[in-house]
Amino acid sequence: MPNTANPLLTTWTTPFALPPFGAIRSEHFRPAFETALASHEAEIAEIAGNPDAPTFENTIEALERAGKALTDVGSVFWNLAATDTNPQLQEIERDMASALSRHASDISMNPELFRRVETLYETRDSLGLTPEQRRVLELTHKNFVRAGARLKTEEKDRLKSIMERLAALATQFSQNVLADESSWLLLLEESDLDGLSDDFRAAAARLAAERGAPGKYAVSLSRSSAETFLQSSARRDLRETVFRAWARRGQNAGETDNLEIIREILALRDARAKLLGFESFAAYKLDDTMAKTPAAVRDLLDRVWSPALSRAAEERAHIQKLVDAGGANFAVAAHDWRFYAERVRKDLYDLDQATLRPYFQLDRMIAAAFHVAERLFGLRFVEREGLDVYHPDVRAFEVLDRDGTHVALFLADYFARPSKRSGAWMSDFRSQHKLDGEVRPIIVNVMNFTKGAEGEPTLLSLDDARTLFHEFGHALHGMLSDVTYPLVSGTNVARDFVELPSQLYEHWLLEPAVLKQFARHAETGAPMPDDLLERILASRHFNQGFGTVEFCASAYVDMDVHERALPADVDVADLERQSLEKISMPEEIIMRHRLPHFGHIFSGDGYSAGYYSYLWAEVLDADAFEAFKETGDPFHRDVADRLKAFVYAAGGRQDAAEAYLAFRGRMPTVEPLLRQRGFLNAARS
Repeated sequence: MPNTANPLLTTWTTPFALPPFGAIRSEHFRPAFETALASHEAEIAEIAGNPDAPTFENTIEALERAGKALTDVGSVFWNLAATDTNPQLQEIERDMASALSRHASDISMNPELFRRVETLYETRDSLGLTPEQRRVLELTHKNFVRAGARLKTEEKDRLKSIMERLAALATQFSQNVLADESSWLLLLEESDLDGLSDDFRAAAARLAAERGAPGKYAVSLSRSSAETFLQSSARRDLRETVFRAWARRGQNAGETDNLEIIREILALRDARAKLLGFESFAAYKLDDTMAKTPAAVRDLLDRVWSPALSRAAEERAHIQKLVDAGGANFAVAAHDWRFYAERVRKDLYDLDQATLRPYFQLDRMIAAAFHVAERLFGLRFVEREGLDVYHPDVRAFEVLDRDGTHVALFLADYFARPSKRSGAWMSDFRSQHKLDGEVRPIIVNVMNFTKGAEGEPTLLSLDDARTLFHEFGHALHGMLSDVTYPLVSGTNVARDFVELPSQLYEHWLLEPAVLKQFARHAETGAPMPDDLLERILASRHFNQGFGTVEFCASAYVDMDVHERALPADVDVADLERQSLEKISMPEEIIMRHRLPHFGHIFSGDGYSAGYYSYLWAEVLDADAFEAFKETGDPFHRDVADRLKAFVYAAGGRQDAAEAYLAFRGRMPTVEPLLRQRGFLNAARS
């Protein structure tokens, strides 16, 4: 296909330089990747072979500029592969995963190129660099070393093959989970709907019709569908059916089973770490984080685990008492917990999903998230209709500063569909930098909410609304970025720091002023009553034992499988079971993400030996929000300005700990986190 016919390889003259999605077809990607890879290879060869002595400009800045075409093609492809895939894209994804891994290794292991980088690194004190330039040089050097630049030739070859195989396995893992999720559907009759709210029934009817079963009702494995069903359905047998399907994604034998893939990934990761001189893969990954060591991670998990386990035992006893009082003759099982926990919430706080969901309309929660950003950072969000976006469900908003200056384009993709992988995330189609003039970002939030019935508002659970705020916090981290170099732009920060902006933003959802303004009843438009608001705030510690145990269990298992070499024939399911036995995991609770579908750690290695990061960042976010509470104003201008300057806008231009110190003036302790989860007294006892 000639390049002139390929919209991925042309200059994008669309509004906001948005990719021309309407013109892009699946068949454009393979030739675009081939052209972009060849172009980047030529750029790298020119930098490495430059006869002039290395300078920051002709080596580090040149590396930062190189590969623009590959970045543009890749940003479109990987976003579409995650949000609206098809068999052709999946085939390209499988092929390109290995090719791109090989390309990255060729750059990192290029001896002439690394020699130039190392020369600059060794003379960095005499180069007259700005603080950001010095940071970029140091990170570039560290990235080369961690990717194998100092290995011998035969070791480099071995590491290249390991990385290629890992890329292929990660892609297959992710596609297997998506296949299990998108192919499973539970069809129900009217008689099966006891306990389900009217809005859930309407959405289930719409889903069934979309999937070819008009007149029936459907439950899918998207979290907003499955979890709401588990919380609300009075049919224990159907709850068990949904729960088992949810828990066994990636472990159903046949072509989509991930157990053997996991076994091979773990073995290759251990070999990778050993080649690079580390005792374990966990030690390798953590060396580049705030935590630094597996011992520090386990220390934090242990501080939280004991009070969480005690609280979960209390919660289980309360649930079992409710089951017994109803005359049921069974011990509480994992597929019962969410349903009966909702009954306990009703008894203790007079709250249930049917009461809450009408107050959490999707559109109003979007407006609430925008409002908080306006109050904190002076941003305005103007919807831009008619833009050429990648799916009809996607909405586009121009983001403006106080003075009307363009800040970013924000894309919002909120609804579940079979072509989208599960979960929620933030990504970008273009990141911010100032390398050759101001480049403003295009940021996307992706979620999997169940769309409301035709003509009806989409209603969210409180957890869904919290997810929306969480991902919007990530989005702001990308949109407010104000750095010069792409390497440190936006969310390019330490893994256990990147969740601070997102988790911190969740706090504003439950601010009374925000709920009073935006939590309005879907039918009447009435604001949330004061007594309901008070009950929501009073219940903020409800079920925290359960939530903390399911999270920490996943973090413990993640550390266990990455902290030691495993036998070549290790049984992955048994490995998971043994790890959970070691921490006395309650039978009534399962890991938030079981290994066969634990995409955080196996769909790439972003959160591998790093799932603890959410808890580490919660230590930061709990303390950071107290900076606002200490002033008595959750929107205090001076605190917000410091937060923007040193966290949301700073990217990775300084070390994460230094960034937090600049904002807060000190490092946090674990006490605010324990207090936030309602564990402080339990931890002291």
